Amino acid sequence: MKNVERMTSIKNELLELFMGMEVAEHTQRRRSAAQRNLRARRGIELHRESQKLSRDIAPLPEDEEVKPSALH
Repeated sequence: MKNVERMTSIKNELLELFMGMEVAEHTQRRRSAAQRNLRARRGIELHRESQKLSRDIAPLPEDEEVKPSALH
């Protein structure tokens, strides 16, 4: 009976170690996914900021430009 109890104890210890490793891996994957999402979101924000800046500083079309004769 002692051998069976010892084997059960060893199995339980191994299972606890394995479960602990699974939890640590899951936590690491979740953190990595969160970092990737933040980088992607920031990339999208930078792209939109760049597009807006390009629109804001783009030259006016010919029909919207102020003509010198209109100032007099």
